[in-house]
Amino acid sequence: MAADFVAARLNMVESQVRTNDVTDVRLHDAMRAIPREALIPADKGFQAYADVDVEYAPGRYLLRPREVSKLLQAAKPVEGERALAIAAPYAATVLETIGLDVTRFDAEELKALPGGDYDLIVVEGAVTRAPQTWLDALAPGGRLLVIERNGPTGQAVYYVRADDGVGRRTLFDAMAPVLPGFEPKAGFAF
Repeated sequence: MAADFVAARLNMVESQVRTNDVTDVRLHDAMRAIPREALIPADKGFQAYADVDVEYAPGRYLLRPREVSKLLQAAKPVEGERALAIAAPYAATVLETIGLDVTRFDAEELKALPGGDYDLIVVEGAVTRAPQTWLDALAPGGRLLVIERNGPTGQAVYYVRADDGVGRRTLFDAMAPVLPGFEPKAGFAF
């Protein structure tokens, strides 16, 4: 029996997105329309709408619907803005559907970025701390949304570039697999 992905998308929005205080109707509409199963290997299609991080390439995952929708809502995307999606195929598709000009970046090495002056940067994966190169790629007023994780749990973090530097704010607790190359460094502790 074939999976009913249309019903699964609707259920995902109703049970994993809206119930977690994501109220941006543009996000709801985009997430109801975008086939997440098309972004992952066919043998993992059944996981597309589950409350799990789904591996789409070795070491790369689509974030859980809750995490990605809360990140995107916090970003307050505006039609016409220039965005960079780092290892973020689903977030990129949602932002494109909303009307942003999105550059997708899914290279093996993610610290050196293509270009700069982005209004919005979003990452579908965790890092220990956002690298300075990502912060430097923000335009004035630009926002970076990423999950930072040094242990078993992480936190969604919002960075914004201002005239006098970059501000950082923690948004919510979040889980995401750590992107390769961004693992915490082992150290000595008592």
